[in-house]
Amino acid sequence: MVVFPNAKINIGLFITGKRPDGYHDLLSFFYPLMIHDALEIVPGNGDLEDIRFNSSGLAVSGKPDDNLCARAYRMLKADHPHLPAIDAHLLKKIPMGAGMGGGSADGSFMLMMLNRYFQLNIPESVLFEYALRLGSDCPFFILNKPAIVRGRGETLKPIHIDFSGYQILVVNPGIHVPTGWAFSQIKPREEEPPLEDWLQLPVTSWKQYIENDFFAPVAAKYPEIRALHDAMYDTGAVFASMSGSGSTVFGLFPKGHTPTLSFPPGYFQKWI
Repeated sequence: MVVFPNAKINIGLFITGKRPDGYHDLLSFFYPLMIHDALEIVPGNGDLEDIRFNSSGLAVSGKPDDNLCARAYRMLKADHPHLPAIDAHLLKKIPMGAGMGGGSADGSFMLMMLNRYFQLNIPESVLFEYALRLGSDCPFFILNKPAIVRGRGETLKPIHIDFSGYQILVVNPGIHVPTGWAFSQIKPREEEPPLEDWLQLPVTSWKQYIENDFFAPVAAKYPEIRALHDAMYDTGAVFASMSGSGSTVFGLFPKGHTPTLSFPPGYFQKWI
């Protein structure tokens, strides 16, 4: 069985508090992107009692046993001991450490695929709880629809935003921004901004209101990210931002306006 985990971008990202468990509360609009990995599973060969995981494409950091796909399998295996052994292969295309949620998507899609392939009959609400145990961004990919996200990522409110008149340029410079460092630069806001109200305004006015709290410190440390952000606006984007804690930058351009931008070799770029 093969599935295609997709990426996401954050339109607005505000840190609204620090929780007793050490996590931060956030407010953001998560928007799924049609940039995909490919994840395949097949039954194990009989001498295996667990998951055998490997990957190709972009290099995946860390040990295979620590990958979210393997962790998702073992999480379900602990509660469903009859879950058969599997071989799993991930073709990695979504840049990592880039604020696009690729690893989170892989883990969540593994949960959903195992549930469907082996007919575990786990309700979506329970899959959602498993996903939250995997990581803060993971529950979004169980829903996988545009949504306002609050808390650690466990509170999701689907909303519709019309992007039919726009195309999105996504660029990643290949910089890995350490998440822990990025959070250490943030002072939580005292009040939650009215992000949902701002999103109802014309897209052309978003840049007056919608921010990413990580952008200022990340762009100060990595000038390439600020340069990407500025290049989006200089070439006609009506809204541009960094996604997550970096380092991906995206711009919304009116359809029919496709500027020619030149990026250094090795930059990931895609029009959507």
